[in-house]
Amino acid sequence: MSRILIIDDEKDLVSLLDKKLKKNGHEVLTAKDGEEGMKLAAHFPDLILLDIMMPKMNGFEVCRSIRERVYCPILFLSARQSESDKLKGFALGGDDYITKPFGIRELMAKIEANLRREQRMQCIQVERKRTRLYFGNLTLDMQGRSVRIGEKEIPLTRTEYDIVEFLALHAGQVFTKEQIYECVWGYDGTGDNTTVVERIKKIRGKFAEAESGIQYISTVWGIGYKWN
Repeated sequence: MSRILIIDDEKDLVSLLDKKLKKNGHEVLTAKDGEEGMKLAAHFPDLILLDIMMPKMNGFEVCRSIRERVYCPILFLSARQSESDKLKGFALGGDDYITKPFGIRELMAKIEANLRREQRMQCIQVERKRTRLYFGNLTLDMQGRSVRIGEKEIPLTRTEYDIVEFLALHAGQVFTKEQIYECVWGYDGTGDNTTVVERIKKIRGKFAEAESGIQYISTVWGIGYKWN
């Protein structure tokens, strides 16, 4: 689950996006003007949808003010279609510029693509800083690509290890089966989401043999999985 901040004064559009994003499993924060958006940006959103023409502060001013302390993707949503406006948006730190009116499916696809890219970058940064992660009796050795519970090494396949590492690097964050599949198998994978369910079932079985009663991977019903 990702936290998405919408800063836009169009009530109908905000309502539509709010419902669609929540249906896709995201937490949504909404602001009707730039000043309110500035305050909500302190709640560590994973992505910001930012209108330009708003009361009190326009989107360019908001982006300029928050960019030094907010590192998540910022997607401008605007009826202003001139090249100069788009260039200004990118220069201020925007990651995309989407002109109104837009297709809701296209916008959702761009949101998910930006979130996936951000997750991959976080994964790379964490891997560079740390080679081992510890969760109770479980040790994840990223350099050796191995998992131990106590003194026992868990015999994971390459793909099972990839799933464990991906979830462990984002402990506490909820991922859908689709997100896990795309991050582990990539867009060229030939399987489907049921593969994720089967692999996680096998991982849990192997963990249980080494340590019963401890659940490292939880099912979040109706959404997907998370690492505890």
